[in-house]
Amino acid sequence: MCTNLFDAGIAAYADDAAASGPPASRALVEDLVTANHILFDQGIVDAFGHVSVRHDMDPERFLLARNMAPATVNANDIVEFMLDGTPVNADGRAVYLERFIHGEIYKSRPDVQAIVHSHSPTVLPFSVSRSTRFRPVCHMSGFLGAGTPIFEIREAAGDGSDLLIRNRGLGAALAQKLGESSFVLMRGHGSTVVGPSLKHAVYRAVYAEVNARLQVEALRLGEVTYLSEKEAETAQRNIETQVDRPWEMWKKRVQRWPASAA
Repeated sequence: MCTNLFDAGIAAYADDAAASGPPASRALVEDLVTANHILFDQGIVDAFGHVSVRHDMDPERFLLARNMAPATVNANDIVEFMLDGTPVNADGRAVYLERFIHGEIYKSRPDVQAIVHSHSPTVLPFSVSRSTRFRPVCHMSGFLGAGTPIFEIREAAGDGSDLLIRNRGLGAALAQKLGESSFVLMRGHGSTVVGPSLKHAVYRAVYAEVNARLQVEALRLGEVTYLSEKEAETAQRNIETQVDRPWEMWKKRVQRWPASAA
């Protein structure tokens, strides 16, 4: 990431946000930009998908990039939102239609500090499978619990929707299906993962895709032994104390990108 470009972006973000309240910390904005780049680099998002973080100075707001490809996000692309999805400092910039995913989950889950929504390619088929549940097959994916819930948008929007979470009502329905879980599949659409920090949410998004690949390979071999609920809980509790390790590795990878990539 180009330091001068990032500094200019931070200054632009802070100027835009200051009129409506205290801006988020520089560190949080920097981490959100990095998270966008990591998720692209790891193949979790492409031109679509998004990651947000709860404002560290105001829990009734969250930060999300403007409507753009995650790989190209810089600090001055970060927009603050109220939990109802209203942009605070968009200044005419287009924002993500599906920002309601983020706002409604933050509203219903005070413990959630970051959210990733993606269409990662090996996870998505589990959202439409009627015979195979998405379950943890390795210790790195204990956050999946005993199995992941599936959001069926027809139950909230009827038949004929475009499957997008385009309003607060659909966002609230998704949040309800997520419940107290860390991960929810969205039938024919993708998935949403939450975490107690931005690093946790990114880690979970990456290892959900890893778990999906491993589960598909294991199913080819025959009957699969999944983690039990207690194993998943213990693995999550212990292994997620180490999220800084992959975060720093992934961060170093994207910091080597040329300035034009960010």
